[in-house]
Amino acid sequence: MTFNHLKKYFILFGLSSVVGCGTYSFTGISISPETKTFQVNYFQNTSALIEPGIERDFTIALQDLILNQTNLGLVKSSGDILFEGEIVEYRISPTTSTSRNTAAQNRLTIGINVRFVNKNDEEADFEKRFSFFFDFEGSAQLIGSQKTTAIEEIFERITQDVVNASLANW
Repeated sequence: MTFNHLKKYFILFGLSSVVGCGTYSFTGISISPETKTFQVNYFQNTSALIEPGIERDFTIALQDLILNQTNLGLVKSSGDILFEGEIVEYRISPTTSTSRNTAAQNRLTIGINVRFVNKNDEEADFEKRFSFFFDFEGSAQLIGSQKTTAIEEIFERITQDVVNASLANW
C-alpha cells in the first residue's frame, strides 16, 4: 500500500467511526434517534434572596446550550425531553475574613433544582440540585458588570452540568 492509500483508509475509517455511532457527538452527548425535541419550562426563583431576571436568564441559557450542543428542536410543549425546576438558592456570603473581622472575600452561590423527564427512556429521569459559585473581593459590591459576569459564569457551569447529567453518557 502506498502512503495515499493508507491516508484514504484512515480518513474513511475515521469517518465511518463517527458516522457509525449515529447520535454520538464530540461533546459526549448521546441521544436516541426517536428523541427529536426538547422543552425547557420557566425556572421560577424561589430562593430567599430574589435577584430580578435570573429566572429568565437561566431558562434562556439552558435552552441556548442545548440548541448549540444538540440537533434537537426547541418546543413549548410536549417535548420528547423536558427540563423544569426552580432557582432555590441565591446567596452572598463571606468566605475569608481579615484581622479586623471584615470579609476579605465574598462568594455568590446559586443553586438550581432540576427535574429531567425523558419520554423515551424513563430510567433516565431525575430530580437533582446543581449549584456553583463565584468569588469576589470583600470590599467590592456585586453590581453592574461584575454581577453580570458572576451570574454568567455560574450559569455556564450549571447549564453544562445539567446537560452532562441528562444527555451525556459519561
